[in-house]
Amino acid sequence: MNENLDPSSENLGPAEREIEKVLRPQAFEDFTGQAKILENLRIFVQAARLRGEALDHVLLHGPPGLGKTTLSHIIANEMGVGIKITSGPVLDKPGDLAGLLTNLESGDILFIDEIHRLSPLVEEYLYSAMEDFKIDIMLETGPNARSVQISLNPFTLVGATTRSGLLTAPLRARFGINSRLEYYDAKLLTTIVLRSASILKTPITDEGAYEIARRSRGTPRIANALLRRTRDFAQIKGNGNIDTAIAQYALNALNVDEHGLDEMDNKILITIIDKFKGGPVGLKTIATAVGEDEGTIEEVYEPFLIQEGYLMRTSRGRECTEIAYRHLGRLKTGGNQTLF
Repeated sequence: MNENLDPSSENLGPAEREIEKVLRPQAFEDFTGQAKILENLRIFVQAARLRGEALDHVLLHGPPGLGKTTLSHIIANEMGVGIKITSGPVLDKPGDLAGLLTNLESGDILFIDEIHRLSPLVEEYLYSAMEDFKIDIMLETGPNARSVQISLNPFTLVGATTRSGLLTAPLRARFGINSRLEYYDAKLLTTIVLRSASILKTPITDEGAYEIARRSRGTPRIANALLRRTRDFAQIKGNGNIDTAIAQYALNALNVDEHGLDEMDNKILITIIDKFKGGPVGLKTIATAVGEDEGTIEEVYEPFLIQEGYLMRTSRGRECTEIAYRHLGRLKTGGNQTLF
């Protein structure tokens, strides 16, 4: 996948991160989509503020790029509290977590991205902090070592994950609010593209916005990335305005097809069909064949391909569907069904 179109935020450069911050909604009323989740969060936030309490711990899960980080910032803004941000892989040992927890003000948000990647030791250390707002800290070492219990200010942990199935039952049970974000439809993404274009002061037609939206894999972060790249084409290859024609030109140049599948999506499908007779084939084998990391395929590419019906995940491995064969103009062999 083009680096800037990766729905995860790990590969964004400094400039892209700054633009993403500018485009990020700051309040519930600015956030588009996920209506039921938003409705519930509004109620939970209002109730917590009326009681003068910290919001209950929140778990946000779903594919990358749908707004988990954005919602954590909005929750902090709506609660009128601060937010500290970290990620599971960064927290190597309990001391790393203790440093964050002891510096939280009352009601603050601690946002842990990729929370499924916490080490077991750090996760266990988090339990008492979430339940009782207390942690044990070891002082000194050797025969003089002793444990001291420290009380924490009440806080809200917002955990985000693309792999909720990897969360342990004890950790999952400690989240009072559990929300799964879903892919967006083209209509909602069009609204997001129009809003972002307005913020970026980029002239765009409704049709141009829709063309970008329908090829954005149901993902706001990708929609915004495609908008920024299309803006570049509009300035160099056009008159600065984004209409259907320039949007189609830009997206085709970026190898994003009519259905939102990019070069790697199609490479995965073609590889399974041509090299492995349509599957089933194991994830590790696919990753080796296409030259991509297993985790990236499983977390970034597969969810959309499965959601759109191009791929099936079975007990024996991954298998291309009839839709994938039609999309690639291939004839399915080895069975009774054919393309025509």
